[in-house]
Amino acid sequence: MSQLARRRSRYGLTSRAHNTSEAGRAGPAGGPAAGRAAAQARAMAKLLSCVLGPRLYKIYRERDSERAPASVPETPTAVTAPHSSSWDTYYQPRALEKHADSILALASVFWSISYYSSPFAFFYLYRKGYLSLSKVVPFSHYAGTLLLLLAGVACLRGIGRWTNPQYRQFITILEATHRNQSSENKRQLANYNFDFRKPSSREAPRGPSRRGVALLRPEPLHRGTTDTLLNRVKKLPCQITSYLVAHTLGRRMLYPGSVYLLQKALMPVLLQGQARLVEECNGRRAKLLACDGNEIDTMFVDRRGTAQPQGQKLVICCEGNAGFYEVGCISTPLEAGYSVLGWNHPGFAGSTGVPFPQNEANAMDVVVQFAIHRLGFQPQDIIIYAWSIGGFTATWAAMSYPDVSAVILDASFDDLVPLALKVMPDSWRGLVTRTVRQHLNLNNAEQLCRYLGPVLLIRRTKDEIITTTVPEDIMSNRGNDLLLKLLQHRYPRVMAEEGLQVVRQWLEASSQLEEASIYSRWEVEEDWCLSVLRSYQAEHGPDFPWSVGEDMSADGRRQLALFLARKHLHNFEATHCTPLPAQNFQMPWHL
Repeated sequence: MSQLARRRSRYGLTSRAHNTSEAGRAGPAGGPAAGRAAAQARAMAKLLSCVLGPRLYKIYRERDSERAPASVPETPTAVTAPHSSSWDTYYQPRALEKHADSILALASVFWSISYYSSPFAFFYLYRKGYLSLSKVVPFSHYAGTLLLLLAGVACLRGIGRWTNPQYRQFITILEATHRNQSSENKRQLANYNFDFRKPSSREAPRGPSRRGVALLRPEPLHRGTTDTLLNRVKKLPCQITSYLVAHTLGRRMLYPGSVYLLQKALMPVLLQGQARLVEECNGRRAKLLACDGNEIDTMFVDRRGTAQPQGQKLVICCEGNAGFYEVGCISTPLEAGYSVLGWNHPGFAGSTGVPFPQNEANAMDVVVQFAIHRLGFQPQDIIIYAWSIGGFTATWAAMSYPDVSAVILDASFDDLVPLALKVMPDSWRGLVTRTVRQHLNLNNAEQLCRYLGPVLLIRRTKDEIITTTVPEDIMSNRGNDLLLKLLQHRYPRVMAEEGLQVVRQWLEASSQLEEASIYSRWEVEEDWCLSVLRSYQAEHGPDFPWSVGEDMSADGRRQLALFLARKHLHNFEATHCTPLPAQNFQMPWHL
């Protein structure tokens, strides 16, 4: 019995050992198969990422002080970027990717041209009778075939990217940043210049909200009229027309930098300017999420670690209607030694959205929030600097953040309506006024008057853009009206009839010699003016408007008016688009 049991036990053990050995032989066979399947899945996912990924323009040189330690292994959330010894390391796409990109770029240009010419094309096709069902169906087949071909070209471009180790490394860093937005991943992603409109890491100083920030609303065109249902119905056709004009022709005329064709033509210049800011100025690019969902492309240059004292101040730059931070007014405060934060309007370059006033204010709000809460600048250390149409967002920021240090407006204007009427037919006056007030209301002067801090206006004496007649007529420069409205709001007693008249005479001067002549003719005593203003401020406080000049002689008001005008406005003998030299970038006067 015991011998039989031992045999059975031996056979049972043998059977179990046999089964174990069989499982062992099957295990190694199944392991490589699963590994190959996983590798294939990862390769397909990488290929799909290359097909859908953003276009890569350039790989910046990574400074030695910024390189990660060599012992850090490559992980899903921390990858090592390739190092380059060249100062100009442009990304070199493979032939397949290069040719596919050219085809898709050409298709996008044709699509943009077709989009803008579509109303005329539809009218022509309708007149020729080509919009019938028998003609539309074959055309839809052709369009579908073209779309399939373009999709195939996009897939070929993805294959070209997939075979390029530089792009694979970039897409690995981009995906790692999506999973973990650590400072190390963001630092490595900053070494690449790519299409910023595609998904990438972004900052959100405030939570997203579709409501948007507050704007000053225009008053009704006709006061005292009852807003009944009948009146609303009567105004409906005009409102629809104004909406269509603003969202088609008006917005593109006001902000030509948002037109795709212009951006395409300027792309090489923008890439070169961005490379200069990153490589020579150590700029840091960031994408900010505005409260309306738009993503704002920004560039920050930090000078706080330098020996220059002005580096402790941050200048937020607001560009013009065809300006980009890559090649815009950001260069002026940079040359002057300040820390600088530039940003692009919604719909410009790497920013998404469209540049309507509400979107512009939302973008400016997130930029200021980013400067305060992420970059660590106090409002008292922030200067708002704007050129041309950027005066709208600059004055909005000054109104909404009254603690900012100062506001500098270069070649800006008081209100958009006179400039819009200048370029449109007289018969369209009513439509233009209504459209601007309802949809494109850039009320710079109204917003600036709600700011209590120091202000400096720079007037271009040969400005051909913000004059309502000809550049030689300096009195038609709308910067004059911006100054007069500001002074009339802050010093209404000084800017009475005598003060207003003498300031207008001073504004008519087209040279420094004429300015000095008018100034000396009225024998302006600056020490006396300063003492009067300081005494009033000490007694009544800094809040405007001031009643200084109420019990003053006419000559005294003239002197004060000239003194204040000269302190708030500087002339620059140049045209509208001439870059402002660094020596002309001065802090505004204050008591």
